[in-house]
Amino acid sequence: MTRVAILGNAGGGKSTLARKLAVAQQLPYHAIDRLQWLPGWRLAQRAQFNRNHDAILAGERWIVDGVGDLDAVARQLARADTVVFVDLPLRTHLWWATRRQIRSIFVGRTDGPEGCPMWRVTWRHYRMIWWIHRELQPQLQALIAATMPAAQVFHLRSPREIAAFERQYCRAMPA
Repeated sequence: MTRVAILGNAGGGKSTLARKLAVAQQLPYHAIDRLQWLPGWRLAQRAQFNRNHDAILAGERWIVDGVGDLDAVARQLARADTVVFVDLPLRTHLWWATRRQIRSIFVGRTDGPEGCPMWRVTWRHYRMIWWIHRELQPQLQALIAATMPAAQVFHLRSPREIAAFERQYCRAMPA
């Protein structure tokens, strides 16, 4: 577990899981949102995103958290030795995203893109979660299936499965 792609819908706990796993496995953590978005929710130029993304993927050790476009996902999967696919029920993604949006009013979002307040994009965020669930999720599943058996794949379908994964893989490694 040295090159890890963590994929799935928004609001599913990917970033929290990725940060815990990065600490435990001593891997550099990279959030797609930070590469993709510039302050004020401006989309980074595709060429700039690709340069930064591909530089990360060229490394021997990384965790990449999030879904950009399908081309970026395909490049991650081509290099990943481990894939964690967070695939919770839609209602869980929506509920967890709502909690995160409310929390962001008071404490911001430390793992979000810089200069991009979450509360301003709440409705757009909900529409994106719905779209990912209906349209993108099947495409992600197909891309992930195509990477097997080259990568170890963890398909997490419930909060209980996420917790079990954390117990097994997110413990600090012995020094």
